[in-house]
Amino acid sequence: MDYMIGIDIGTTSVKTVLFDNVGKVQGYSNNLYPLYQDVPDMAEEDPDEIFSSIVDGLTTVLRKANLSAGELKGVSFSAAMHSLILLDENHKPLTRAITWADNRAVKYADQLRENGIGKQIYEKTGTPIHPMTPLTKLIWLRNDHQDLFNQARWFVGIKEYVIYKLFGVLKEDYSIANATGMFNIFKMDWDDQALELAGVDRDQLPELVDTTDTVSGMNPDYAKVIGIDPDTPFVMGASDGPLANLGVNAIDPSVVAVTIGTSGAVRVVTDKPKIDPKGRVFCYYLAPNKWVVGGPVNNGGIVFRWVRDQLFAPEKLTAEQMKIDSYDLLTEIASKIPAGSDGLIFHPFLGGERAPIWDANARGSFFGLTRNHTRAHMVRAALEGIVYNLYTVLIALEEVVGKPTSIQATGGFARSALWRQMLADIFEQDVTIPESVEGTALGAAVLGMYSLGLIDDLSEVKNFVGVTNVHHPNPETYEAYRALVPIYIRLSRQLQTEYKAIADFQRSQDAKKKASNHDL
Repeated sequence: MDYMIGIDIGTTSVKTVLFDNVGKVQGYSNNLYPLYQDVPDMAEEDPDEIFSSIVDGLTTVLRKANLSAGELKGVSFSAAMHSLILLDENHKPLTRAITWADNRAVKYADQLRENGIGKQIYEKTGTPIHPMTPLTKLIWLRNDHQDLFNQARWFVGIKEYVIYKLFGVLKEDYSIANATGMFNIFKMDWDDQALELAGVDRDQLPELVDTTDTVSGMNPDYAKVIGIDPDTPFVMGASDGPLANLGVNAIDPSVVAVTIGTSGAVRVVTDKPKIDPKGRVFCYYLAPNKWVVGGPVNNGGIVFRWVRDQLFAPEKLTAEQMKIDSYDLLTEIASKIPAGSDGLIFHPFLGGERAPIWDANARGSFFGLTRNHTRAHMVRAALEGIVYNLYTVLIALEEVVGKPTSIQATGGFARSALWRQMLADIFEQDVTIPESVEGTALGAAVLGMYSLGLIDDLSEVKNFVGVTNVHHPNPETYEAYRALVPIYIRLSRQLQTEYKAIADFQRSQDAKKKASNHDL
């Protein structure tokens, strides 16, 4: 039998998944690593910790599988978008990997939006102006950390760093490049205006290649540790969002993919680039004649984690002692509360927000609290708030690409029946849950199969994706959600006038605390 490995380099872990030639999982490893947040708005990872996790994941999966020679046809990558690493002339990191969740470039993102240049850049790159992008990160580094910026010989993302370590070549696929904010989606090349703004020359960036491009000839030392033939082809792959669509068989223009992992997204595939006149959604490359239009949100499962850790610490401890999943316990508590949480609304902007408001200063809030509300109401409101926000992204997306006919949902949230039903009820559409919750890794593997000629067309993913659940909207929830969603949207707009003020206050308090701790 033929086998393909999909590697999904995520925000908090790397998943290494071995698939057979009919898309069934035959091996799995999930290797965690920390997110460093030493100062306000920081969100960084250690690139070498990630690299070690990838080596460990491959080693674990291949040793357990014990494949015969030639059975592993290839390995294909997925990676989180928007990461930035500065390398010196010897390709050694000068920084950690600055992730999409890092908001320290917020001042420069605001400036680009206010002076109109950001709109020009968005219309050519398809990437909304936000501190998540390497474009704004580079402007921030060039202005606020000039010595560090000037030491850099290369500017890369985490996938490019991993590939260099394994194969000694610097290449960047169109999909990851697209998400930097410096790639012209109509010319399929770096954009001169964006590069000038960033202060970067073309020869400081990796070679651009298609997502189907392959590399081989692995460093023999790593090949020996992993237990892999060094000539095994590794497919460049794409970014995680587009591959998540592919992995859940949402590549027909009428099918929307909804993903909720640490963060979340709503996306649909088109046959050519499409730009939103209002700048609310992205447009990212997947493969020839396949573009993914959609909106990402910062606040997905990470909000649920916050609720668990900060509001339900005793229950978390109880779950650990009983050896049950703490999230299952919380969803059971939330299920006892009626749809709409008795009028309690939660805006889940704990880490700023991307789509649809694109405001790194956005902050979370409960609205409508009364003496009758309990912590159970709060956990349900938090889960509903995440879905409300995804629904506002869908509204924006429909203006650009039209109304979908079906929704495919995936991500860690898909394990929760309550959350799946919320999605169907708030969206008022059937929601299909693919058989494999590791859709992004499967998307990478399918793209790899296509690149290596193991399948003739990406549409063959339909043969690999089964269905485990279909949730139909419950009409009994319509009245509550139809009344609350407009309030949620109006509040989002009205509060935007105050987000910067409260964010500036919080940053000033953090700075005072840091100065006080330094004096001690």
